[in-house]
Amino acid sequence: MKIGNLMLAVSLAALTVTGCKKVGDTPDAAASMEIDESGAWGEFLSTFLDGYFPVNPTFAVYQGKHEFDGQLPDWSAKGIQKAISVRKQAIADAKTIDAADLSDVEKFERDYLVSVMEGELFWIETADWPHKNPAYYSGALDPNVYIARPYADAETRMKAFIKYANNIPAAAAQIKANLKLPLPETYLKYGQAAFGGFADYFTGDAKAAFAEVKDVTLQEEFDVAAAAAAAAMKDLSGHIGSVPTTRDGYALGADKFAAMVSKTEGVNITLDELEAIGRVDLKRNQEALAEACSKFAPGASIVDCFAKMAANKPENGPVQEARDQLPPLKAFLIEKDLVSIPGTEEAQVEESPPYNRQNSAYIDIPGPYETGLPSVYYISPPDPSWDDATRAAYIPGKMDLLGTTIHEVWPGHFLNFLHANRAKSIFGKLFVGYAFAEGWAHYTEEMMVDAGLHDGDPETKIGQLSNALLRNCRYLSAIGLHAKGMTVQQSLDMFQNECYQDKGNATQQAARGTYDPAYLNYTMGKLMIRKLREDWTGGDRKKWKAFHDEFLSYGGPPIPMVRAAMMKEAEAKAVF
Repeated sequence: MKIGNLMLAVSLAALTVTGCKKVGDTPDAAASMEIDESGAWGEFLSTFLDGYFPVNPTFAVYQGKHEFDGQLPDWSAKGIQKAISVRKQAIADAKTIDAADLSDVEKFERDYLVSVMEGELFWIETADWPHKNPAYYSGALDPNVYIARPYADAETRMKAFIKYANNIPAAAAQIKANLKLPLPETYLKYGQAAFGGFADYFTGDAKAAFAEVKDVTLQEEFDVAAAAAAAAMKDLSGHIGSVPTTRDGYALGADKFAAMVSKTEGVNITLDELEAIGRVDLKRNQEALAEACSKFAPGASIVDCFAKMAANKPENGPVQEARDQLPPLKAFLIEKDLVSIPGTEEAQVEESPPYNRQNSAYIDIPGPYETGLPSVYYISPPDPSWDDATRAAYIPGKMDLLGTTIHEVWPGHFLNFLHANRAKSIFGKLFVGYAFAEGWAHYTEEMMVDAGLHDGDPETKIGQLSNALLRNCRYLSAIGLHAKGMTVQQSLDMFQNECYQDKGNATQQAARGTYDPAYLNYTMGKLMIRKLREDWTGGDRKKWKAFHDEFLSYGGPPIPMVRAAMMKEAEAKAVF
């Protein structure tokens, strides 16, 4: 999933360029975003968004509010304080509305809003990411909306990009002033890849994207703005590397990590309990892998079994393979009647741009204020700095890639947002949480195999388990790196030895855990959803479609909130 700037109900992943954005497919999509201001809640919500969008202009743009095109957040000390104040005021104002003036749906939406704002405050204020983590900025700096999203003609988007590029030097100066050096070495590598990647992109692919615009004056303006923006990003990249890095310094600490899962996802259990839950699921998947391997590669070791699955590479490359996988997956959903598919949209598949390859795959979905625009599922090529063997291993096997395609499109993120965009809640359309989005997408990988995809084929099961084990090690690494004293090398070793990931993936994933501590949300969300399904359906598979449709109708609040609503429970609590 492509994690978007200050969105997805906000986690760090939402603050980095790795998360989903929403889709608007019908002519009346924008009209569906109209707020009824006749009641107390509607009036409040309208006022809130009028104040929220200006301090989060890139979030607004990605939702389809193009009156904010070209703007960047104010990352000065004063601007950051305003961002904090806006959220705190929203929480206070929401809580002052008399419950008697609210319907049950509005009370739910109020709790949803308060939760989102508290989650965002955690990252900005408690974790202090603006001063510590380059990943805080990369999402908001992402210019992909102007380049790749055809919301307007090329000339209009080029003008928006020029405005954006003209704002980059000031933004870079603010970031330069904010980030406290030295950075942990994983943060530096991430930051230099992002900032340096932007610099190359501005004068390279971005320039090429607007080659069709014949206005000579506009092209000259672009060149000047892009050159200055690229220089500012290169300077920023050099600055953060001007002081030798540290090997540690990335850990939130146990107290802040517990606060993270509480404030961002409503999960209030001890870290020991949380870790134990992850280890049980890791063991479950390891045992399932041993069983599948006994059929797929009898007598072979787990490593050799994985290697056999991974060796079945896409003949025409992963991008074309993913394109070929989409129609059969959609047909399977319809045949098995697993979930409703609203709308007629289809996702496109492309190679990810150079500045955004910290994830192997993600999807970019237009916002709910947009209409009729394509969603793009991006797949990243291997890092050219790796050796030949590591780069070759990074290309997924067909069944490994199938799990990713399920996760990103059918019936993962893409379908999630087809439903979210039709949620009754405006907040549900705009804010889809990290654990909800990634939990759902990860849940669907296993659900599709359980529903009979490829009729019990062991290679397909191994591909699914490859992705499940990757997420198990993310879960345990997040807790370990941030609350238990785990080193990056120990995390890397766990990815290779316990979750059977290749060296390239293990290296990338261990590093990601340092700057994205919330990446445990894939498994954490999946386990909460699976438990809720079993409790709601009573184990009756005939009720799966009804469960999936009901679950997705909420948009994307913290899963404990959804559980309380669906199970008619008085208290929102995490149940695994």
